[in-house]
Amino acid sequence: MRAAAIAAEIFAPLIPAIITGGLILGFRNCIDQLYLFENGTKTLVELSQFWAGVDHFLWLIGEAVFHVGIPVGICWSVVRKMGGTPILGIILGLTLVSGQLLNAYAVPTTPTDKIPHWDFGYFTVDMIGYQAQVLPAILAALTLVYLERFFKRLVPSVVQMIVVPFCSLVLAVCAAHFVLGPIGWAVGSAISSVVFSGITGSFREVFGAVFGFIYAPLVITGLHHMTNAIDLQLIADYHGTMLWPMIALSNIAQGSAVLGMMYLQRGNASAQEVNVPAWVSCYLGVTEPAIFGVNLKYFFPFICGMTGSACAAVLCVSTGTTANAIGVGGIPGILSMQPQTMPTFAMAMMVAIAVPFVLTVIVGKKKGIDKQARPEAAETVAAEENVTGNAMESEHDFMAFLDGEVISLKEVGDGVFSEGIVGEGLAIRPISETLCAPVSGKITMLMEDSRHAVGMTLSNGVEILLHVGIDTVDMQGDGFSYLVHTGDEVKAGTPLLTFSREKIRAAGHPDVTICVITNKNGVETFAFHTGMTGKTGETVIASF
Repeated sequence: MRAAAIAAEIFAPLIPAIITGGLILGFRNCIDQLYLFENGTKTLVELSQFWAGVDHFLWLIGEAVFHVGIPVGICWSVVRKMGGTPILGIILGLTLVSGQLLNAYAVPTTPTDKIPHWDFGYFTVDMIGYQAQVLPAILAALTLVYLERFFKRLVPSVVQMIVVPFCSLVLAVCAAHFVLGPIGWAVGSAISSVVFSGITGSFREVFGAVFGFIYAPLVITGLHHMTNAIDLQLIADYHGTMLWPMIALSNIAQGSAVLGMMYLQRGNASAQEVNVPAWVSCYLGVTEPAIFGVNLKYFFPFICGMTGSACAAVLCVSTGTTANAIGVGGIPGILSMQPQTMPTFAMAMMVAIAVPFVLTVIVGKKKGIDKQARPEAAETVAAEENVTGNAMESEHDFMAFLDGEVISLKEVGDGVFSEGIVGEGLAIRPISETLCAPVSGKITMLMEDSRHAVGMTLSNGVEILLHVGIDTVDMQGDGFSYLVHTGDEVKAGTPLLTFSREKIRAAGHPDVTICVITNKNGVETFAFHTGMTGKTGETVIASF
């Protein structure tokens, strides 16, 4: 789980660039590899100089993303995440893809005696680039981080500005090219070879069925981020990946399960407020709203989606459906496919749409989902029973849960929270050390081992998560102490836990504390108030 969290935080900041690169490669596929003109003998690029120029120009961005951007972006992201100096991470990444080096894609076709090398008299080192390589970049960046930490402890502060960057970067670059790069390349190639053998071997249908079935659960755990590295390595080694098509199909399958719930709950306006946006986002490649907001709530749609994904994945691998790039999921993922496999991906999409939808409708009708009471009717009863004023409040205020600067999630600097994957919310850079309830509610979740987070449920069913620090789960509760128990009813301002900012910083983690809405329960709009200094229990930071 720790490895999954790290993978998520490394790749999350890179996703916008990867998606952009994937769309560009998909568009170039359409204009330079699809023979749609003159009786299927020519592409658009062959017919038009303008589109030939567009195709050539767009490769400038595609190359920047997938050849250069991946190693550089990974080095920057790892160093930033681990608390190192980001600019040194960028420079380290650039040394892995320098124009002075033999391009990684040219290595397999270059005779050994023609590979350039550095000659140090006593030994030589091949001058090989690491374009599109993932593991060498990760290993090099981690080395830089730990070298920085070592020299900061060793060198007096008065000369750290001179000594630490120089020694750390030079040694990290040496390690990257002399040792870590070749090792990372070999390990990455071995992993991609094993995966490729599984996808293309005698048992490829079994591999596809298993991967298609378990991918959605991997999303729940965060382990799915690890597939990004495998996908990129497959593209680097085999000029395409057969994993990404199955991932895109899993997105579609979970969305189709939601589509089944939309049909079953077509008269339930409250349910559709969640179903419709979850379905749309799923078909566009973002599954979290569907999985957490709909499918896991009822569970059987989740299983139906997994089953449909497995069926589609079997068809996918049996036909050799391959993607040129990653980043574009769901239905738009067809743009990432190699042109000759677009028809087979389209067929697999039909399976991913039909199977989960049919299964969800059948199981849902057996469970009576379509016959459950409509909220519209329930509202009439509620209006009659709550004439004394017990109806749900129209507006709630969230108070500051710590003293400190109130900031938006975008400023947190953590991929999972900053991208809103967990939910909407805000954060506070604390100057106090007692976390208090921002609103009245019931304590529904405590992390007994790490004691760094609290889950609450409000009277209207809205669920929130309070999370102290980034990656503080690693501290295993050191410096944290709960003041409440699961099931306790608390008021706004009630102390929930105490923590040590000093211990959090000593462990190398930011102490920024986050509040996110994990379940809106039908509430459409939350207003978050940031850019100010909050006072615990006094400053209004959010309302709905």
